[in-house]
Amino acid sequence: MKYCRFEVNGQAQYGLVESVGGRDAIVRILLTAPEESGGDVEGLRTRRIEPIALDQARLLTPVRPSKIVCVGRNYREHAAELGHEVPQEPLLFLKAPSALLAPGGTVRRPKISQRVDHEGELGVVIGKTCHQPAADEDVRQYILGYTCLNDVTARDLQNKDGQWSRAKGFDTFCPVGPVVVDGLDPWAGVGVETRVNGAVRQSGNTRDFIFSLDVVIRHIAQAMTLFPGDLIATGTPAGVGPVVAGDVVEVSVEGVGTLRNTVTDE
Repeated sequence: MKYCRFEVNGQAQYGLVESVGGRDAIVRILLTAPEESGGDVEGLRTRRIEPIALDQARLLTPVRPSKIVCVGRNYREHAAELGHEVPQEPLLFLKAPSALLAPGGTVRRPKISQRVDHEGELGVVIGKTCHQPAADEDVRQYILGYTCLNDVTARDLQNKDGQWSRAKGFDTFCPVGPVVVDGLDPWAGVGVETRVNGAVRQSGNTRDFIFSLDVVIRHIAQAMTLFPGDLIATGTPAGVGPVVAGDVVEVSVEGVGTLRNTVTDE
């Protein structure tokens, strides 16, 4: 299943996305939010509409999380490029939901930061309430789907503050989308790539996670309950770097698509 969230006649709707004539298009309205399905997305009621080309739709963020939980330094080469040791357990931090930005939206570089970096990642959307799952429990049942995410970071403020809430939490610092899909297998390997103005900056694969997705989900859920719709940012590969006003940043996740956003100064 592939779905998006979009605006039509001034209202936000979830739409089922399928290929029409070789192009992704919204073909049905989902009458129930996917995160309210209890994991049974195939059983959701829908209403057929005249197809709308996905690249012509006014897309919104496809998720409305109560929290955005992020994993830091989950690729060895990324930890090394920042001069950090590899963590012994998943390193968690939170991004504010107010940082969410829709596909096509504009990342605003705050005046108080001299360096804002891109960090392309695989995003995981939770579909069922998850609290302290058993060690032998299959965590895949809690996953609704996967999406593209850019963990935009004010690098100088991150280094200055010594903790990451401000540097990661500015408005527009969490672009997500354009769609959510199921059926990916991050354990087997999913490619993640970031391009700036068409030039490849990051190219990684989830096979190289230091902590696999089941370890990450269990670690998070030992501390905080994951609710339907919550979003996990799984870590960024090596190659993070600064963006400036006028840049176009594209985060592509294999099997999902491409999240595209521009950058401007406040």
